Amino acid sequence: MLIFVVIGRASHTKGETLGGIASTAWPFLCGLGCGWVAVRAWRRPAAVAPAGVGAWLGAAGAGMALRVIAGQGTAFAFVLVALAFLGLFLLGWRAAAGYLTRRGRPAGRSPRGIPSATR
Repeated sequence: MLIFVVIGRASHTKGETLGGIASTAWPFLCGLGCGWVAVRAWRRPAAVAPAGVGAWLGAAGAGMALRVIAGQGTAFAFVLVALAFLGLFLLGWRAAAGYLTRRGRPAGRSPRGIPSATR
């Protein structure tokens, strides 16, 4: 989340002050928290769904709503960039980790090595 904020602020020459980063980041961090709570992401934090999708939609959706309430900008292009960037970073690593985990496991086996038919 902070990478998104720092890159965005740098691309608009807003500066990298701690106060500036915090004022830009808080809506997205609050939205991220709301998304995690809504889908109870602590149960399976590395899962694409529901944890990743909840984090992504919470950060982007609730984050944008909080920006509107706080009087910060929400241009349409910014909303699209935020959806894409946050989707890549909040879903991408989960998808890659899931793929690599499944790839290293023999077919028909659960994560604990128990054959699928006996679960």
